[in-house]
Amino acid sequence: MLKEFKTFIARGNVLDLAVAVIIGAAFGRIVTSLTEDVIMPVIGKIFGGLDFSGYFLRMGPVPANYAGSLSDYAALKKAGVPLLGYGAFITQAANFLIVAFIIFLIVRAVNRLIPKPAAPAPAEPADVTLLREIRDELKARPRV
Repeated sequence: MLKEFKTFIARGNVLDLAVAVIIGAAFGRIVTSLTEDVIMPVIGKIFGGLDFSGYFLRMGPVPANYAGSLSDYAALKKAGVPLLGYGAFITQAANFLIVAFIIFLIVRAVNRLIPKPAAPAPAEPADVTLLREIRDELKARPRV
């Protein structure tokens, strides 16, 4: 079983997948930072200083021993208050759209760089092939 595992791990596809996962995770962090630190503040500024990540609806009571702000999403969430965090969802949806768009651009660029194989010539219709054979036979006969 150990030998099979070594063979499996040594395959190129598994190693390629491992590298892709590691690079994907790093790329995800970069895009998350781009979304949270650059794009969402600009969007917030355009819409009058809004911070989407803090938008939520309280779905249940706040514990009696809670001493923090009632408008602090992170603190309320940590205190166990049931919240509907639609602002965080908007931020994550924007994050996803950015990642999807960047991957689209990368795939598009790679597809343009990779030469497409020439399309094979379409097959000649059977009647044309037959006529060509008849012509060749007639040319091969001696003329009288």
